[in-house]
Amino acid sequence: MADGSDTTLTAGIKTFATGHGGAKAVIEYVGKRGARIVLVGQDGEWTDQFAAGGTDVARKACEKAGVEVENEWERELMDQMRPSNDLWRSMSRRSMAR
Repeated sequence: MADGSDTTLTAGIKTFATGHGGAKAVIEYVGKRGARIVLVGQDGEWTDQFAAGGTDVARKACEKAGVEVENEWERELMDQMRPSNDLWRSMSRRSMAR
């Protein structure tokens, strides 16, 4: 399996969902490069995957993995997300540009 292939993408989505008690996805268009799939697990953990080829490839991968795709960021889904300690540490090192 080549990195970035549909099979690899589907497997990564399925693995995350299985490890976090299920998941929901939000797909964001990134232009000609493809689409970003943000996965939010039932336990609040989240990650993202990249689908080269666009939103149709991303939707198909989520469907094959058995992950529901939300049409947009709903408040309940955002409230469910729990930032990791690593993310908090990385944000604390950043300085705001003026």
